[in-house]
Amino acid sequence: MYSVLCMLALVTFTAEARGVPRLEKVEAFDTPNDRGGSITLTWPVRSDLPKGTPFQIRIAESRVGPFHTVAEFASSEPELLSSDPATFGHTEQNNSRQFHHISSYSPVKDATVSLENEMTYYLRVDIEGEPSEIIEARAYPNYFDWSKLNNLILGSLFSAAILGYIGLARRRDLTIRRLPGLEALDEALGRATEMGKPVLFIHGLHDMGSPSTIAAVNILGQVAKRTAEYDTLLKVGNRDPIVMSVSQEVVKEACIEAGRPDAYNSDNIFMAAADQFSYAAALEGMMVREKPAANLLIGYFYAESLLLAETGSATGAIQIAATDAYTQLPFFVTTCDYTLMGEELYAASAYLSRDPKLMGSLKGQDLGKGIFIIVLLLGTLMSTAGISWLTHIFTSY
Repeated sequence: MYSVLCMLALVTFTAEARGVPRLEKVEAFDTPNDRGGSITLTWPVRSDLPKGTPFQIRIAESRVGPFHTVAEFASSEPELLSSDPATFGHTEQNNSRQFHHISSYSPVKDATVSLENEMTYYLRVDIEGEPSEIIEARAYPNYFDWSKLNNLILGSLFSAAILGYIGLARRRDLTIRRLPGLEALDEALGRATEMGKPVLFIHGLHDMGSPSTIAAVNILGQVAKRTAEYDTLLKVGNRDPIVMSVSQEVVKEACIEAGRPDAYNSDNIFMAAADQFSYAAALEGMMVREKPAANLLIGYFYAESLLLAETGSATGAIQIAATDAYTQLPFFVTTCDYTLMGEELYAASAYLSRDPKLMGSLKGQDLGKGIFIIVLLLGTLMSTAGISWLTHIFTSY
């Protein structure tokens, strides 16, 4: 112990003799909000040092060493605490302190050792070889990421709003604004029934993992139920085998719900082609040959949208399109009788079925969007006035 004190005294005397000010107020602690294995070292900005003054961060497993170099840099290189608000918050002090995360070190050349949890390490910051005081710290895993707390609270509130609206929808009918394209669906199906011609339902090009395809399959279920009730032939063109299988099950279930299991024919839900333009050509040929009375183009489309819609328009079919592909909306608007744009695609299944779960989810999401619009406007005004706490609440790290 006596020898250690003598060493520290000698180092301090040497630093004073050379005129290098010792780095004070160095802090070391477990890195917050991580899985462990990391220690964060912070120290005040030294504006009195010449630009480019060399710094060294050193670590040891014992207070008497040996100390190993973790990082070397100029005094101005480490970032301020304010550059990492997820870890350090938004206090004014963060603009006057620098930091460095330490997760490993090299005791010998070409060998890297990761920091162990619950083990005490000794750290110091050297300025031109002159060490700061030695700081102890341990790394340990954190069971909760506090930087995500706002996400948890907001997500819980919006989930509660959706559940509340679902309960409300079970007790009374909720209002959704009128969507002309869906109002015209019965007219299109009725026309097909009167003319004795089929209804052609065309999925987009995305697979079953796409939200637009899921929404399209939900709408298909409602369309299939009504065509079964009207005894109208429904054909569904697909380019993905999984989407085709799901569509077959959805149509089959819809026919059973309508009391017409005999109306289901798996051959009418078919794989047109896997390639984009082969798929479009196959469906165009069907439109020209069979002349469906109604074409429903629902899902996510690419360049084939105009080919399909223009051919359907030339055959005289009633066409209803629904997509969230904003690049294809101009083509559908100009060639189809009705077009559902953007999120109207996702509202369509609730609009047609009036199912309490779908209606409640739709209303809860609308409430969330309204709140975010208000927060966006209010946050813009407050940030302009230099008040930023609302922005911090809604920041996702």
